This record gives sequence, structure tokens and C-alpha cells, in this order.
Amino acid sequence: MSQPRQVQSPAIVPPYLTALNDAQRAAVEALDGPVLVLAGAGTGKTRALTARLAHLLVTGRASPGQILAVTFTNKAAREMKERVAALLNRPVEGWWLGTFHALAARMLRTHAERVGLGPGFTILDTDDQLRLLKQLMAAEGIDDRKSPARALLGVIQRWKDRGLAPDKVSAAQAGDVTGGRAVALYAAYQDRLRALNACDFGDLILHTITLFQTCPDVLAGYHRRFHYLLVDEYQDINVAQYLWLRLLAQGHRNICCVGDDDQSIYGWRGAEVGNILRFETDFPGARVIRLERNYRSTGRILAAASGLIAHNRGRLGKTLWTDGEEGEKLRLRGLWDGEAEARFVGEEIEALQRRGHALSEIAILVRTGAQTREFEDRFLTLGLPYRVVGGPRFYERLEVRDALAYMRLLDNPGHDLAFERIVNRPKRGLGEATLRTLHAAARAGGLSLYEAARRLAATDELRPAARRALARFIESFERWRSLIGHVPHPELAEIVLEESGYTAMWLADKAPDAPGRLENLRELVNAMAEFETLAGFLEHVALVMELNEAEGGDMVSLMTLHAAKGLEFETVFLPGWEEGLFPNQRALDEYGTRALEEERRLAYVGLTRARRRVILSFAANRRLHGSWTPAIPSRFIDELPREHIEVESDPGLYGAVGLGGGLGVGAGGGFADGAPGRVTPGMARARRHADHRGSGDLELSAEVVTTADPVSSSAFVPGARIFHQKFGYGTVESVSGDRLDIAFDKAGRKKVIASFVVPADRAG
Repeated sequence: MSQPRQVQSPAIVPPYLTALNDAQRAAVEALDGPVLVLAGAGTGKTRALTARLAHLLVTGRASPGQILAVTFTNKAAREMKERVAALLNRPVEGWWLGTFHALAARMLRTHAERVGLGPGFTILDTDDQLRLLKQLMAAEGIDDRKSPARALLGVIQRWKDRGLAPDKVSAAQAGDVTGGRAVALYAAYQDRLRALNACDFGDLILHTITLFQTCPDVLAGYHRRFHYLLVDEYQDINVAQYLWLRLLAQGHRNICCVGDDDQSIYGWRGAEVGNILRFETDFPGARVIRLERNYRSTGRILAAASGLIAHNRGRLGKTLWTDGEEGEKLRLRGLWDGEAEARFVGEEIEALQRRGHALSEIAILVRTGAQTREFEDRFLTLGLPYRVVGGPRFYERLEVRDALAYMRLLDNPGHDLAFERIVNRPKRGLGEATLRTLHAAARAGGLSLYEAARRLAATDELRPAARRALARFIESFERWRSLIGHVPHPELAEIVLEESGYTAMWLADKAPDAPGRLENLRELVNAMAEFETLAGFLEHVALVMELNEAEGGDMVSLMTLHAAKGLEFETVFLPGWEEGLFPNQRALDEYGTRALEEERRLAYVGLTRARRRVILSFAANRRLHGSWTPAIPSRFIDELPREHIEVESDPGLYGAVGLGGGLGVGAGGGFADGAPGRVTPGMARARRHADHRGSGDLELSAEVVTTADPVSSSAFVPGARIFHQKFGYGTVESVSGDRLDIAFDKAGRKKVIASFVVPADRAG
């Protein structure tokens, strides 16, 4: 295929090239054939990317309409367009520049009839998709309460992300969703969409792939049109997007993909890191250019991040460096529990603020949304302004508000707003007609909705099904209320959420955010344990929610690590670096080594958000399900190069055994340079220091030191009887290093660290 006429490059190097370093300039000037630009964090990726677009235009290699530039967000597309215009000192028209979905929709509008749609097709939002699926499920006699439509929609979306039409889904991939009828419902859903001349977001890519595969003339037309392809954030594309790009790149093969395999952190939503790892195989002769000079962080931060990510096997490899200052060491702090950790972070922020540090340049990055609760409570106590980025504040989250409504109605049957919120959540068959009848009865009798419901449940005013559901609802609350004063209120909250079906509702939900909602419910129960009564806790929440966030102003940013990608701050706090929390145990259980590597990439992203200062922390104890559980420092701590870390915890708490050549604080044991002694069951019985509101550092009493002598893992052999504080008595089945496989008498089979158990004859 013919290339557009190449204009002779001017003798004077344009300013957009002189502003680049050697690697960036190489990425701009490598115009022919496939190119992979591995752009590390803070290496000026956007500058190189926009300069490449400008260079294509200035050199006459292509006109704007001959370049297909793909971004992941509309914001990134706008920024790219504005930057190119600034480099050229003129606006540029005729771009094919936008997100995957926007560009695919543009193509599909032109050729809709070739895939069975009309050019005026509509794109359904999530609510419309759910409504359509519910209709199809109802027609098949499938109970939405047992097989939620949202779960089926999640499955269908995952199939579409993998480029799978209904006839391409295998029996193994189908599983048992909706009783094994998921594929048939998927096919019916697609047929119904076509009948409505509609599609969903997944169809925009899927239909375009079908268009390219079944209509070679259409694909050839786009090959003639697009002389250059440019793709940003290539590490985050899913399988369908990958297939879409490969088909388009078969023309001129001038495809440039920019990304960072070390920052691929969205596997849970379909991103496939393998796409970037096999780029050279997919595009033989590809040139790989590494952007490694970092303009953001200090030398120590980069060295720590590079040392950590080097433990991943699935990477192409690069090492970030800077010619800037070495900077201060990363600080690592061990604390007693989550409350002490939040107190420590609050004190550190106040100290930074007194030194003139802007709050807007401080971020706290957590692994899960549930972790924000303790920090929010602490900041409200201190009067420290903060914003939660990427989501609502803890007590404003949907599932937390629902659970609080249950608690408020339990505490006060006259709370009509709470009654309205949860009377049909989860669904009990109590619709608008029932609520209208309840409101009418309440007004007529001057009653609360709860009392009106109690009376109506004993009459024939309602249809039988609604009357029975309402009676069960009232009976449940009467039973739960009878437990007040006899059952600890955190335990009562768990009973209410479980017996009401609310927890089960989220367990059945297959949406990606459902596990996070369950974690938030558990954290809510943990929060209750800090108050003597349910009423006291509800009063605290009411006061918290009265303090509305001020618009703008200088505020600390609080967010998950996923939400932090692409951002940077002067100072970054990374709390909760403990096994099970980070790396996340649920992810490890589900995806194994693949998940561990993604968790490590997430840690790398967290470290590289900081320009000057990183403060990591972990707690020795976490409250789980209302009870205290000893925690082990994350293996990621042990993977940090020790010469760049300043350890501030009491080393006497952790023993001399580490996982490797790093700090020796990770899952294998404790600080390598600490005093002898390992984490033992006795630690869980360690008392708080008398001055609990002091610094919050970990401290052990003499009682623990004398009652919890260290026991080597070599002391345990298969068949040995042991005791674990949480799981009770059990029998060792196998030993691997300091990891034991144990069959517990009551808790079943578990993998535990040897330091967490003692021989059965020493239990006490």
C-alpha cells in the first residue's frame, strides 16, 4: 500500500523534539512498523505520545484523518487533542481520536446494517440492560431473587470482554449461572437487542469485530484510511479490544502501543497483561523502546519500587532512574491495630501541616474501600479536612446506608425513613402499592410506618403474599429487638444482616464491586465494636454525617490504590501492608500466582505515586468479624530493598526469620535485625499499653514474652497435635518451610504460619 508523500524534515529541529530526552525522542521518531513504548511511571509518557502525533503531521507522514489514536478515557482524548494543538500552535480537525467505545460506535454507525442493526441504534445503559434481562428471565420462569439478573449481566459482560458471541461460549465457560441456562439467555438477550435496534457497550467492540471478520471490504476500507495506529495504556486492554486492534493493524502495520506492564492492575475487570507481554510475538520485527528516566520521584522511592517489582516474573523488564535527589528513606511503621494506625497517620499529617505542607499534596492509598472508615473517623475527630476520591465516604455508601437503616429501625421503630429504605431490600415482594397502603394507614391513625405495618399484617387490607411478607418482616424485627441487652450489638448486627437476607443478596451478586460491599459491611460491624451500645454508635454516625464536605479547599486525599493510578502527590501513606489484606487473600484464593503478581503491581503503583515521601505501615492486629485476629506483615515489605527503608517499629515483636534478602518483616516472620522471638499465639493476647492514646506503637508486656516462647517450624511434623488461638486444636498434615497444612477439629483444613501455633500440650 502506498504511503502519503513524505515531506522533507526541516533543518531546524522543532521545539517539541528538543524538549525530549533520548528515549522519548526515539519513541517519537520511530514511525515505521510496530513499536512498543514501555513507559514507566512518571517518565513523561504523555509528552512523548503527543509529540509523536505532532511529528506525524509536521513531517507529512499522515493527515489527522489517517491516524487512529485510542485512549481509555474521554478526558485523556481531550487532553491529547489540546496538547497537540498547543505544540502546533493551531487547532487540528478531522481526528479519529477517542476511546475504544467511541471509535467503535463511530464505525458501527456507518455499517450498522451489516451486523443486523439500523444506523439509528440506541446504546442501553445498565438499568435498561437489567430490565431487559429480567423480562427474559421471567419469561423462562427464573426467579430473580435466586439468580439475580445483575449476576447474569456480569457474566455476559465478561464474555463480551473476551470477544465471545453466544455461539462461541463453551460449556465449560458457561458454568451453572441461572441453572446452566446462561448461554441461552445470552442468545435471547442479543436477539432482543437487535429487535429493539439497540446494543450495550460490550456490543460496540463485539459487533465491530464481527463486522471486520465477516465483511473484508469494510476492513480493507479502514486499512486504506488509517496509516498509523496509536494506543495509550495498552497494558489495560481486554481480549476484545486486543482483537479489534489486531484486525485494524493488519494494514500498514504502523502500530505504536504505549503502556507499562508493571502498572497493569485491572485484571478483575477484564484487562489482560499478556497482551503487552507478547507484543513482539504478535508483531514480528517490533521495536521496543523503554522510557526509564523518571521525573517524579526521588532516587530512593524509585529504587524501592524497582526492587519490589523485580520479584514479578511476568514482565518485560525496566528499571526507573532519576538524576534528581536521592531523597529520604521510605519509613516503615508497625502499630498495634487499625485504630492506632489511623491515629499515627493523623498525627503525621498534622506534623507535616505545621511545617507548611499542603494537605492537597498528601494521599492515603488503601487496598480496599473498607479501610477508609478508621481514617475518616480519626480525621473527623481531629477536624482534618479530607476527600474520598473515586467513591463516596464510608458512611455514605449504599450498602452501609442500608445496614444503618436496619440498625436505626431496630433502635427506633418509629424511624419512618429507615423503614422505607429497607422494607423491600432485599426484595420481599412489597411494591409501591403496599407502601401506599402503609402510608395511608399511618396517616389515618397517626402511626409510624412500622406500627401501621404491624397492624396491617393482621388484617385483610393487603393481598395475601404482601401480608405474609410484611408479617415476617415485623416478626423478625421483634425477635431481633428482644436480643438487645442479651447479645453484644456487633453480633446482633451480624444476625440482622444475615437473617434479613441482606448479606446473602450481596453474596449472590456477581458484580465486580459486590465483594467490596461485603467488606464494607464487615467493617461497619467492626466499627460498632468500638462503642458500648448500638444507640451510642448510631449517634456517632449521625454526627459524622452532619459534617458535610466543604467545596474545594486544602484537603487530604483518601482513596484505593486502583483509584490512584495516574495521580501523584508529594507525600503518600500506604497503610495496611499485611498478609490477607495486601496482598488480598480473596484475590489470591481465586487467581493464585497471577493475582499475586497483580497485587505486587498495585504496590508498585502505590509507591510510584509519591514524589518525595513514602510512609508504609502495618498493624499487628485487625478486627475481623467483631474479634481480634493477629496479622502478619505483608510479604511485599520483605521484598523492599532494606538500604532504602527506615524501620520504626519495636523489633522485639517480630522474630529474626524473613522471607528473603530484604527487610525480613514479611509473611515469613519478622524484622531480620530485630530481637529474637517470633509472632506467636501469645501476641494475640498481648495487652494494649496502659497509655492506649499514646503513639500507638506495638508493645509487648512481660506476660507475653514469658508465656509465648518461640517454637521452630521444625518442631512440627505430620501427625503432630497443635493449638491455634483462632481455629482451636488440630493435626498437622504437611509441612513446607514455615507453612503448615493443618486439619483443625472444628474449622476444617487451613494453611497457617508455624509461628501462629503451639504444640497442643503447651496450649493454655
